[in-house]
Amino acid sequence: MPKTGLKIDPRKLIYFASIIEHGSFKRAAKALGLSQPALSLSMDRLEADLDIRLLARSPSGILPTALGDMLYCHARLIRSELVLAERELLDAIGGAANEIRLGSLPSLAGSIVPTALSKWREAHSEVGLHVSEAAQIDLLTGMLRREYDFVIGYTECYDIEDGLRQRVLFRDSLCVIARPGHPLAEMPQLSWEEIVRFPWISPTSRRPHSVLQAALQIAQVPPPVQSTFCGSVSLQKSLISSSDHLAMLPAHAVRAELQEGRLIALPIQDPTLHRNIAVFFREGYVPEEAGRALIDCVASVGLAACRQGANGPPSSEP
Repeated sequence: MPKTGLKIDPRKLIYFASIIEHGSFKRAAKALGLSQPALSLSMDRLEADLDIRLLARSPSGILPTALGDMLYCHARLIRSELVLAERELLDAIGGAANEIRLGSLPSLAGSIVPTALSKWREAHSEVGLHVSEAAQIDLLTGMLRREYDFVIGYTECYDIEDGLRQRVLFRDSLCVIARPGHPLAEMPQLSWEEIVRFPWISPTSRRPHSVLQAALQIAQVPPPVQSTFCGSVSLQKSLISSSDHLAMLPAHAVRAELQEGRLIALPIQDPTLHRNIAVFFREGYVPEEAGRALIDCVASVGLAACRQGANGPPSSEP
């Protein structure tokens, strides 16, 4: 009969995750501040409680069994939640956060965000800052899990609304990017039917490129014949420059490559190639002064960059 009502000690799960990540009881015990015999006993009891073998020895160290690997995925999440809980409690007890956790789209993290951070740092050198870049769906999900204080993303085509509020910062323009000499480069006008015949690079495998998907739905055109998913903007640019792949990126993210002739923007006009960039908060969250100043810097730099479009060097001044 299947097992029911398994009793799992959360503390032992954290120990278990550390053993997997360190590959040995000795290193994990040192990181956890425990004795090796105590850690070994704890794992023996966890396996006995579950009646499951979780760990196996190999020439390269301690490895999880198939069931152990499954449990490890949940152990990491539990540990992350405890870390977040501790951080929020310490911030609340201290009265004000001493660190800002910012999430950003990769297409903004290569140009607008670093310029804004540099400008913001001139007046806020004492505030800790943690910046992560991820796809929109991962950013918003992470913020609901309190991994971020706020997120810089786009307003259109997202489907997580409960518990969030937003404020539009600026509006940017997207380009369909290709290499010089691409088969579509010499065509004076292009349609989506012609464009989707070529392979595309999309920013995340979790779902199709939202703006591209919206444009194709309006034009009643099927998705591209082939898609490669890549969260790194620099890798997207490299793949475009060395193949017939296409991608949709903001003009400010490829300004230097367009000016130097390393990439080109294909001549397609579509109202969907404009999007609002906004800051997202959890309901009830009120940023401190340093957080508000950071958001204002992102807005001013974004406005300046989007006014310039693909012309001129990046600027931090509005």
